[in-house]
Amino acid sequence: MAADVNDRAVDMICQHSRDGSIIPIKVRLTDEDGQVQTYRIKSFRDMSHTGQFQMPNGVFATSSVFPFECRIVCFGKEQTINLVYFAYDHVWKIAPPGRT
Repeated sequence: MAADVNDRAVDMICQHSRDGSIIPIKVRLTDEDGQVQTYRIKSFRDMSHTGQFQMPNGVFATSSVFPFECRIVCFGKEQTINLVYFAYDHVWKIAPPGRT
């Protein structure tokens, strides 16, 4: 799974609810061997805030940047990954741990 952890765009299936909330459902990542793996999001925490705020990595987030902390199962172990949706670009990216 580590091959995608460089703020790279990833494939994502998500639900956009009528109240404007986003629910991540599945993510497709490239593993160390270059194989594409699909992971179901077991649980998530929406880390977005209203208005502008500064993330720990120094990036200023606005209402168009939606960071999520997601739990997936990889080889039988539950792991946390950080995914960020950039609304203006319509792109999901995976962020290294501690970057969202």
